[in-house]
Amino acid sequence: MSHFSVTNTDPGCAARRGVLTTAHGAVQTPAFMPVGTAGTVKGLTPEQLEATGAGMILANTYHLMLRPGVEVIEKLGSLHRFMAWNQPILTDSGGYQVFSLSALTRINDEGVEFASHVDGARVHLNAESATDIQSRLGADVIMCFDECPPYPAEPGLLETAVARTIAWARRCKDAHQRPGQLLFGIVQGGIDLALREHCAQEIVGIGFDGYAIGGLSVGEGHEHMARTVEHTAALLPADRPRYLMGVGLPIDIIAAVRAGVDMFDCVLPTRNGRNALAFTAQGPLRLRNSIHADATAPVEAGCDCYGCRHFTRGAIRHFFNCGEMLGPILLSLHNLRFYQRLMSDIREHIERGDFADWADGQLARHARPIS
Repeated sequence: MSHFSVTNTDPGCAARRGVLTTAHGAVQTPAFMPVGTAGTVKGLTPEQLEATGAGMILANTYHLMLRPGVEVIEKLGSLHRFMAWNQPILTDSGGYQVFSLSALTRINDEGVEFASHVDGARVHLNAESATDIQSRLGADVIMCFDECPPYPAEPGLLETAVARTIAWARRCKDAHQRPGQLLFGIVQGGIDLALREHCAQEIVGIGFDGYAIGGLSVGEGHEHMARTVEHTAALLPADRPRYLMGVGLPIDIIAAVRAGVDMFDCVLPTRNGRNALAFTAQGPLRLRNSIHADATAPVEAGCDCYGCRHFTRGAIRHFFNCGEMLGPILLSLHNLRFYQRLMSDIREHIERGDFADWADGQLARHARPIS
C-alpha cells in the first residue's frame, strides 16, 4: 500500500488534498509542522501542542547530535519517547546548518566539518552519518543530507551545491536501512530554474518516498520564491508528498499550496510568538504596542486557542513587559493554532473545489506588511 494518497484536487490550480501514512499515524495534507529543533517546541508541552491541532512535528539532527547525543536518546527510548510525542516526527538532516552556520563550517564533496556552536569542538557530518543518526533517532520521515547555498550565490557555487546534493542523495539512499521509515530527497538550485529542473530530474531518478524543495526562504523574497516553487513542484511525482522546507509566512504557504505543495515547517509562529507578534486573519499584531495596554479584546476574535479564550490583549502585553514567561507561551500557542486553522481552511477549500478563488483573497490579505 502506498504511504501517500491524493484525495482531492482543485480545478482552478495545482492544489491537492492528501494523506501521508507513517509508522506513528496519518498526517492530513497540506500540513504545517511546528519546529522542535532540540527535541521540544519551545515553551510548550506536547499536550498543549496537540491541542493546537498539530499532527506532525520537526526535530533537527545536527542539534540533537550535539546535545544530548543520539546515544543518550537511544538509552531514553527513541526520539518519540524523548519528546513525549507519539505522533509523526520528521527530522531535518542537518544540511540547513551548512548554510546557517557557514562561518563555523568547512565543506567538501565528502561532507561537512562544523565547529560546534556549543563548545567549539569539531564535528563531522556526511550523507552516511546523517542518515545513520536519523535512523537511530527513529523519526518517521528523514531527510537526505544536502547543501543549501546562500542567496545570492554565484552560478558556480550553485552548481557545486546541486552536484553535491545529488551525490549525497545517492549515498543517503544506499545508507538507509530502517524499515518503515520514509526517506525524502531534496531539490536545490537557488532561484535558477534550469538548475532546479536538473536537480529535480536527478533526485526523482534516484527514487525517494517524498521530495522536498530546499534552499528557499533565505532572502530571495516572495516573488522569486513563488516562481521557483511553482516551477519545481510541477517536476515532482504526483504520487509522492512534496515538502517546502523552512517556509512559513501565510502568503508563502498559500502560494505554495496553489503550486501543489503538501508539507511545510517553519519557526516563525513560535519565534514571533516569543517576541510579542501575533498572527491573525486581519493581519499581524505587535502586542508590545501601547495601543494594547488596556485592550479587553482577545488577540483574535473567534480564535479558540487557550490564550484567546482566557486572556485579554492588555494582560498579555503586561506579561511581556514584565518578562513573565506566560506571554511568550500564550502567543506561541495562539500562533500555532492560527497556522493549524489556516491549514484546516486550506484543506476544506480544496475539498470544496474553490481553493483557487479563496486563495486569491487570502493572498491579498496576507500581503500586508507586518506593523
